[in-house]
Amino acid sequence: MQRLRINDDIKPLSEIRTGIANFIKQVHNTKRPVIITQHGKSVAVLIDAIEYEAMQEKIELLTDIQTSINQIENGQGIDHVEVMEKVLSRVIK
Repeated sequence: MQRLRINDDIKPLSEIRTGIANFIKQVHNTKRPVIITQHGKSVAVLIDAIEYEAMQEKIELLTDIQTSINQIENGQGIDHVEVMEKVLSRVIK
């Protein structure tokens, strides 16, 4: 996802209502989200569906990595040699 451009990508809800098709096209073409404001406060984000899916995949990967780090720090990891022995014993059977 591209970085947000403050002057181009923060829009009031009233402006979004009147030109939603243009903002969807903008988000799709630029790969930048549009922040939607209401009464001067951010309330929603319009983001390209493919960019959203990519973000979700990254979050899942980072969550898995953090879980693995936590398991290793808690002594729940398995030594590389032990893993290799287990894998090879299953493959050789």
